[in-house]
Amino acid sequence: MTINDNDVLDTPVAAGHNEPLAPFAQDAAALGQMLVTKTTLLDGGTPEGKREEILHYFHQSFSLYESLFECLASDEAYYQRASPLRHPLIFYYGHTAVFFINKLNVANLIDERIDPALESSLAIGVDEMSWDDLNDKHYDWPTPAVVKDYRDKTRALVDNYIRTCDLSLPIKWNDPMWIIMMGIEHERIHLETSSVLMRELPLDSVQPHKLWGNICKDTDTAPVNELLPVKGGSVVVGKSKDDPIYGWDVEYGEETFEVADYNASKYLVSNGEFMEFIEAGGYSTRKYWTDEGWGWIQYRKAQMPVFWRHDGSQYLYRTMLEEIAMPWNWPADLTYLESKAFCEWKSAQTGKSLRLPTEAEWHRLRENVDTDQPFWSNAPGNINLEYDMSSCPVNRHECQGGFFDIIGNVWQWTETPVDGLAGYEVHPAYDDFSTPTFDGKHNIFKGGCWISTGNYAIKSSRYAFRRHFYQHSGMRYVEAGPLPEVKMNIYEMDDAVSQYIEFHYGDEYFGVPNFPVACIEHCMSVASELPRAKALDLGCATGRSSFELARHFDHVDALDFSARLINAPSQLQSSGTQRYAIQDEGDLVTYKEVTLAGLGYEGVKDKVNFMQGDACNLPEKFTGYDLVFAGNLIDRLYDPSGFIELIKTRINAGGILAISSPYTWLEDFTEKDKWLGGFKADTGENFTTLEGLAQALLPEFTAIAPPVDVPFVIRETRRKHQHTVAELSFWKKRD
Repeated sequence: MTINDNDVLDTPVAAGHNEPLAPFAQDAAALGQMLVTKTTLLDGGTPEGKREEILHYFHQSFSLYESLFECLASDEAYYQRASPLRHPLIFYYGHTAVFFINKLNVANLIDERIDPALESSLAIGVDEMSWDDLNDKHYDWPTPAVVKDYRDKTRALVDNYIRTCDLSLPIKWNDPMWIIMMGIEHERIHLETSSVLMRELPLDSVQPHKLWGNICKDTDTAPVNELLPVKGGSVVVGKSKDDPIYGWDVEYGEETFEVADYNASKYLVSNGEFMEFIEAGGYSTRKYWTDEGWGWIQYRKAQMPVFWRHDGSQYLYRTMLEEIAMPWNWPADLTYLESKAFCEWKSAQTGKSLRLPTEAEWHRLRENVDTDQPFWSNAPGNINLEYDMSSCPVNRHECQGGFFDIIGNVWQWTETPVDGLAGYEVHPAYDDFSTPTFDGKHNIFKGGCWISTGNYAIKSSRYAFRRHFYQHSGMRYVEAGPLPEVKMNIYEMDDAVSQYIEFHYGDEYFGVPNFPVACIEHCMSVASELPRAKALDLGCATGRSSFELARHFDHVDALDFSARLINAPSQLQSSGTQRYAIQDEGDLVTYKEVTLAGLGYEGVKDKVNFMQGDACNLPEKFTGYDLVFAGNLIDRLYDPSGFIELIKTRINAGGILAISSPYTWLEDFTEKDKWLGGFKADTGENFTTLEGLAQALLPEFTAIAPPVDVPFVIRETRRKHQHTVAELSFWKKRD
């Protein structure tokens, strides 16, 4: 079946601001009218023309999604758990409508609710679980009729909002209509994910449908696969905020990769080719599986792909709504874990180094398709609902270079865990779309599948799922060099660490200057004649003072007792990016990112050597320093006097020791008899820490400038800050 978007331009939309479209009848013409599957461009034309276009796209998406649920045979089917790791379909039926209302409220674009209870219960729980974190919680789900009534009210509200909201072109990230596009594309995502869950339901829970039952009828033996060459070169992944096609936050930013020449399989792995792995005992041979993969095998008791069934002498294949004789020439539907194991087995059989492609390698292959949705006239692959409501033969859709199915049919797993690109920014209205997947446990797949529409079907889409997850996903293997080292920029979620990152690199609060920067500025003002060979930053925490010292010294050693803290600047140094989440209130957080480039440290980062270390027990190699900065450290040491005696020997003659501290002596850190000050002396007089420092440093050191007060603010939550004043003193070692 081929549907052209030109056939649907006359589809009626609501006549009045509060009149939703009636549900489509199940006749061929009406069903065809729902297949407006190309995402709407964010520029071009007039504002009012664009408003009508988006209104049309919204209604068609809303109706197409509802038509999918007509495939359920009864109300009871809404409550069946198609997968033990996901919610029943009643959740997804209402979730996409709830999303519109919740996001419009979050963005402060509306101040009304339709059903607060539903908008809470159907909002969270989309991401599939792992088999070791099953959720057996009882849910009081609404009835399908209640959800349908809610969807009708949502349709009317969103229709009215589209007609009346401010709109200027191009539509940008912070514009009101962006939230509408977000809701539409979100529903397009769940059109696909819900179809997968229906495919996992028992056959008696689904029923024939005039649109969704139009599956491919071409089944045959599998073609013999082979490897074809792909020329390497530079690949740019990501797009700018000026791109005319809507994108999710994870698509924005840009990174360049150098891809070496490699070979890729001509076809996607077919059911016939995968059968060879099964017959070779692939599912029972431990050596082919990763530890994660073998754990999944033990949990699922898997012996074949989830959509296969062995019935006596034959294998059967489950489409969304029916079971058919095995189409050996269709692509195999696989998890990443199965795909990985297949590559291990295939490598052993062929003697070649076979694996899944990286995201960058897939993009290099994608250059053999010279168009992108929404610009093509006809899809260059089984995608965008332009052909069949199922997969089709792997040797049907040929592209340049002799490859087939570069896009479409089934998603293609890659070896790349999802992460934000350079310049990644969380969208404030949907701050948990991507960030929960930046955990090294979600891999990117590319290319789309037969039901991928809207943003799902564009070249720059970046979707990732857990490696045991079933989507309409399969694989293409490559013969290529070793995988590049993966460096994940996972968000730092530890509150204490995030507070320090914000303290060092984040915003200034209440007009108080950045503390580490201010301290080093003061240090250098008294050290203008000092040699600039080596500096030591003790108690460097998250490292801002270390990078600042590197602006002035040839080499900086930076040590902190806390491995958790020292990991942050190490990450920033190695990857150029540090992401973290700071607490707003309760469980609410704000996601932030700092970069070396933005801080101006790219040219000095390699001068710094970050290490975990104990200031009271420094290895002998840490010596010969022109300046030592001990920032807010002295009152947190278990042996401050021992530290003073040790550090004396590590500073060059004429060198400077700079010590900052608010002198907050606590017995939790330092036994009281080891405090340097903050107590009554034997004479009964007050004895300050500054006096104690002078006493401990004599006769080797002398104060060279009056101490200065350096204030700082640590943000604990959005409405709670800790304001402190440290004293910074300067001591010079006598020649």
